[in-house]
Amino acid sequence: MKQLLSSALVAVMLTLGLQAQTATDSAELTNLLKEFLAGASRNDASVHDRFWAEDLIYTGSGGRRRGKAEIMRDVRSAPAPKPTDPKTTYSAEDIRIQQYGNTAIVAFRLVGTTEQNGKAEVMSFLNSGTLLKRNGKWQVVSWQATKIPAPEADVKTEDKAAVSSATQKETAVTKHASGAFDVKMNPQVDEKGEPTVGRMSLDKQFHGDLEAVSKGQMLAVMTEVNGSAGYVAMERVNGRLHGRSGTFALQHSGTMTRGTPQLVITVVTDSGTGELAGLTGKMTINIVDGKHFYEFNYTLAKSN
Repeated sequence: MKQLLSSALVAVMLTLGLQAQTATDSAELTNLLKEFLAGASRNDASVHDRFWAEDLIYTGSGGRRRGKAEIMRDVRSAPAPKPTDPKTTYSAEDIRIQQYGNTAIVAFRLVGTTEQNGKAEVMSFLNSGTLLKRNGKWQVVSWQATKIPAPEADVKTEDKAAVSSATQKETAVTKHASGAFDVKMNPQVDEKGEPTVGRMSLDKQFHGDLEAVSKGQMLAVMTEVNGSAGYVAMERVNGRLHGRSGTFALQHSGTMTRGTPQLVITVVTDSGTGELAGLTGKMTINIVDGKHFYEFNYTLAKSN
């Protein structure tokens, strides 16, 4: 009896721990966005053509509304850049994706960095778009861009120096990290313990924006209702996050309610060390074609 319960518990823990997020197209949508921004940085017409749907409605930060035909005409008619021309690159931070079947909402902070004569000017926008999946391909049908004003814009002149000084002391940097991970889970058998409560060790290898390894422990409990269970876990991550080295701890809290899973993974407060000191954030797990992926929205308070 105990062996059967232990086997069932392991299955529940695997389901909760590895499939706590419904398999979505989050990883595909994130990659699509990053590929588009890289192409837009070099004014690549083919990338624009792939990204925008024919029935696109695009509302720019200046209030101008355009369709795909107008966007493609502007891209293709742009003159070839000269070596002395300013160069603008685009990147995405704080990416948030909500998927509803073949419809997805993608919201993020767009950062445009323009370099010229050794100087860099940074502009930020809040962008959000609606994408539809047609014939297996995601494309944008609606897009909205809003420019974020400089922090000092609404501050009185005499207060700007104080704001600037405070900003220099500590800056909260919110970013998005994503990639794949491998995981090994081994049961920790306790012959004298409660058979409906099980424990497993975690051994992970993260790839992508987070290059790290982690070790942890998972504790789960079954109920008498089929498809209902819960688990908690703690793991210590050691590696590099967007090039910053250090360690931090992740806390898991997962429940399964009659077959419907829910998982929250958060960074333990004040667990960051080294260059990751002050790290906070939340991680989600997705499974695509049997492979495991993470999405990590985090804020790093750093002293300049």
